Amino acid sequence: MNLRLAISCLGLAAVLAISGCATSGPEITQEIFTAKYGSVSDGGYKIPAVPINRVDKKYHRQIVTYFTNEKPGTVIVNTRKRFLYYILPNNKAVRYGIGVGRAGFAWEGEAYISWKRAWPKWTPPAEMVARDPSLKKYAEDGQRPGLKNPLGARALYLFDKNGEDTLYRLHGTPQWQSIGTAASSGCIRLMNQDIIDLYSRVRPGKKSKVVVIQ
Repeated sequence: MNLRLAISCLGLAAVLAISGCATSGPEITQEIFTAKYGSVSDGGYKIPAVPINRVDKKYHRQIVTYFTNEKPGTVIVNTRKRFLYYILPNNKAVRYGIGVGRAGFAWEGEAYISWKRAWPKWTPPAEMVARDPSLKKYAEDGQRPGLKNPLGARALYLFDKNGEDTLYRLHGTPQWQSIGTAASSGCIRLMNQDIIDLYSRVRPGKKSKVVVIQ
């Protein structure tokens, strides 16, 4: 099997080393952004409001205390807890609720954000098309950006230390109900309002480290 596909969103686990991301002590909320999930006009699209009262409050975007040896600007994904952290100075982080890969598709490892795209096109991998032939129409040219696109309003593209595309993504989703669940094919999904916020903070390049832990 092609190595790049072996660590894709269809997912066998990446086996890269993880270090320096341990935390200790409670995560005390400093600020919560429950009011930030209304309808958003963005890039010519109108993103619907999320009925945020139907999403567990722990998955609402918030700034929390977070102790780590990782530098500010690092993204830490805790797939077991269903949280993504964007590390800030002074032992703080922006915490987002996420949806993660289904059992058998979950992954862990270390990468960096090589590039990012607003309103990305989605092209399903060959293995996904083989499982679901209805996706064949998107196999060559991809699915156009839009409110129903599986990558949502933004996508961040993860590459390994050798500069190879892992085929993993941090991306938006119109399926807010999936946040807090293991429902995706391996990639990490956030509510569209949250991926827009994360996108604005991330500066692609080899210093934009991403650590994924189980």
